[in-house]
Amino acid sequence: MRVKSSNNCNPELHKAGAEMGPPTDVQIVTSDGNTIAAHSSVLSSASPVLERMIDRARKGWNSDSTIRILGVPSDAVVAFVQLLYSSRMVPLSSPEIEDVLDQHCLQLLAMSHKYRVPSLKRSCEEAVAVQLTPDNAVDVLKLAKLCDAPRLYQQCAQLVAKDFLAVQESDGWKFVQRHDMMLELEILQFLEDRDERKKRWKQQREAQKVYQELSEAMNCLHHIFADGCPEMREPCTWFESCQGLKLLMQHFATCDKKLARGGGGCLRCKRMCQIFRLHSSTCSESKSCRVPFCSHFKTKTQAEKLDKTWRLLAKKVATAKVMSSLANRKRPEEVDQSWAKYMRRK
Repeated sequence: MRVKSSNNCNPELHKAGAEMGPPTDVQIVTSDGNTIAAHSSVLSSASPVLERMIDRARKGWNSDSTIRILGVPSDAVVAFVQLLYSSRMVPLSSPEIEDVLDQHCLQLLAMSHKYRVPSLKRSCEEAVAVQLTPDNAVDVLKLAKLCDAPRLYQQCAQLVAKDFLAVQESDGWKFVQRHDMMLELEILQFLEDRDERKKRWKQQREAQKVYQELSEAMNCLHHIFADGCPEMREPCTWFESCQGLKLLMQHFATCDKKLARGGGGCLRCKRMCQIFRLHSSTCSESKSCRVPFCSHFKTKTQAEKLDKTWRLLAKKVATAKVMSSLANRKRPEEVDQSWAKYMRRK
């Protein structure tokens, strides 16, 4: 490979290209008139698009097989051709190639996409992602969208959402506001969706916390009545909610308002009744359960049709109960030994 009118060639990469024995048979013309002599076999094997361009040039009036790579600086085209040569002998992760990628990563990303060089495109995406800042995030996002780089696009969008105040001061965002309304709306929609996702995740975490607390209350009921809590008058060391649940049951046993009708009654007693009812909905024991009102609520449930909300609540609590038991399950010694052996190998 020979380059005319270019002073920024990497010597190691140039050496890699110069080791190609046959004489050059293709001329690459850049936007500023520079000419790069290359081997058609190397270009064709690296890029199907360049292969078609070379075939088209040879079939036409151009006997010199001249092709044009326009729209990018000459130095970037030189780097692109050098990488096509060097990738045949030097890994794209080598230090000398990483230096070239760092210098021309944006232009190389565009060319590797246009001329269909997937391995180089992946390396360019990684190099561009390392150089992402709030100042260039919008520009890189536009390029990632044009070059069909979804992973890079997502990284840009996340950076925009994370530091949107700084992004608003960038020239790229100001240009988008003036000339690209669709992209502006797309970015704003992404920010809104991100806020909505955060709200949903927060609600789901809070709901999961409630399900875990209710599942612990179910386990605590079984602990009190089936196992027999050994510390009935003292704080229990087995469950954090055990003492509070015992106090609630003592109130339930002595309260005179729990049977009040007409919308009245004690709120604490109603809560205790709901806990007993929820236990009956998740209890798998038919007649041997020692928890009070379990069989009563089961019979009532069979006679009446439960609403969907209550069935869903019982299902969620049962799932949380199973997951909690799996998390607290003691692993066999064989598993611990295998895991320790694996960690020593690492």
